[in-house]
Amino acid sequence: MRTYVFKRFGQALLVLWAAYTVSFLLLSALPGDAVNNRIQNPEAQISPEQAQVLIEYYGLDRPLWEQYGSALAAALRGDLGYSLTDGRAVTELVGAALPSTLALTGLALLFGVVFSVLIGIVANYAPWKSLREFVGSLPALFGSIPTFVVGILLLQFFSFGFRLIPASDDGSFVALIAPAITLGILIAAPLGQVFTTSIRSVREHPFARVLHARGAGEAYVFRRGVLRNSSMPMLTLLGLACGELIAGAVVTESVFARPGIGQLTVGAVSTQDLPVLQGVVLVASLAYVTVNFLVDVAHPFIDPRILVDRKAPRVTARRIRRNAVASAPDRELAPRPNLRVPRRVPVEMSMP
Repeated sequence: MRTYVFKRFGQALLVLWAAYTVSFLLLSALPGDAVNNRIQNPEAQISPEQAQVLIEYYGLDRPLWEQYGSALAAALRGDLGYSLTDGRAVTELVGAALPSTLALTGLALLFGVVFSVLIGIVANYAPWKSLREFVGSLPALFGSIPTFVVGILLLQFFSFGFRLIPASDDGSFVALIAPAITLGILIAAPLGQVFTTSIRSVREHPFARVLHARGAGEAYVFRRGVLRNSSMPMLTLLGLACGELIAGAVVTESVFARPGIGQLTVGAVSTQDLPVLQGVVLVASLAYVTVNFLVDVAHPFIDPRILVDRKAPRVTARRIRRNAVASAPDRELAPRPNLRVPRRVPVEMSMP
């Protein structure tokens, strides 16, 4: 188990480094120079001495590989630079916007899991066929509706129509429900589809038929075997769905006028604030990698065969030949059994 966890942790660090490297190269390849644009902006009122400090700080007078090395070393120390718009540290801006986004994505993840579990159970165990078919078609419906359309509809009905929720964020929990449902529907589509298909497949396994033959009911079979075996694909997809949550938070926070990573990203894109964009990409990658690492660690607790299969030695042609050569002298020295069948000696019959 320890080797498995260390290996997954190393892979997580590698993915995080690759995400930072790719984002740095892509942002560096964008047309224009955000720092020089900021310096040349008359409204910024930056003196030549301050401009030289900015150029030296971001390494614009050095080659790209030196800029990357300096930026990576600074990121490892927790220094993500300063915003080109208001001059505050990127860590301060991200730290102020992160709690709101974490609250939104956490509640959305809860709603998405609850929606997908209900869809999977009702689509397989509902007593009416029409209800099973209707609920089974909901994941396709959820996946075909854009996120901003769901958010606008929820605002129209529940805020402007019934006045149950505020139209913009006021810091209350009620204002968090509508955007969380919007994001929850976004990830409930793939999770519900996978969970429904997994339950339908696991119910056909031999162990389920054996339990039914022994007189067990559907509820007992579902608790004892179907739920555990069908949750593995859903758990794997759950780690990937967190990336959709982070991407969907940008649109959702814009629709519901919520402060967070989404609003910070939109402002940084509009002003070409590359240090803030780099910080947002790094934080989003860190959250994505962390969730997938936790999912990988949780896999052996649900299915211990993962560790057993990894501990088993690989059977290769070289291993087979080496074992054959090592055991050859023993076969030659061992006594060979006598497999010859003796002749039958005829017995003479004597007359009394």
